[in-house]
Amino acid sequence: MTDPALVPELLVTDVRKSIEFWCGLCHFTVAYERPEEGFVYLTRGSAHVMLEQRGIGRNWVSAPLDPPFGRGINFQVSVSDLDPILTALAAVSWPLFMKPESKWYRVSDTEEAGVQQFLVADPDGYLIRFQCSLGRRPTVGS
Repeated sequence: MTDPALVPELLVTDVRKSIEFWCGLCHFTVAYERPEEGFVYLTRGSAHVMLEQRGIGRNWVSAPLDPPFGRGINFQVSVSDLDPILTALAAVSWPLFMKPESKWYRVSDTEEAGVQQFLVADPDGYLIRFQCSLGRRPTVGS
C-alpha cells in the first residue's frame, strides 16, 4: 500500500477519549502510537488521520485554539456501509451533526455522483463526514 499524500494531524484535548471515539465508535484502528508524545496514527482502509494531545510533545498552533476545534472544515471518510458506525454511535447516544441523507453532486456537465452520508463531531468538535457511494448517473436534464 502506498502512503497517502495527505494525512491531517488534529490537536485534541484528550487523546484517549479521541481514540475511544475514532476507534471504538467509528471503526478506525491504531497503526502506531507514541504515548510519551500523546500521539496516535489511525487508519480505516485508505483513510488516515493523526491525533496529538494538546500540551504534550510539539504542538504547532498558529492561533488560539478555542473549542470547537476544526471550525470550517469537515473530513470526508469513504466507507462501504454507514450502518455499523451509526449503530455504534446510537448505542452510546452520540449526537449526529447531520442525519443520514442521500445526495447527488454534479461532477461534470453530464454526470453526477451519489452518496449516502452523515456528519458527526468528534470529542473536540472536528466534523467527520462518513459517506458511501450510490454510484454515478447522467446529470438530470442532460
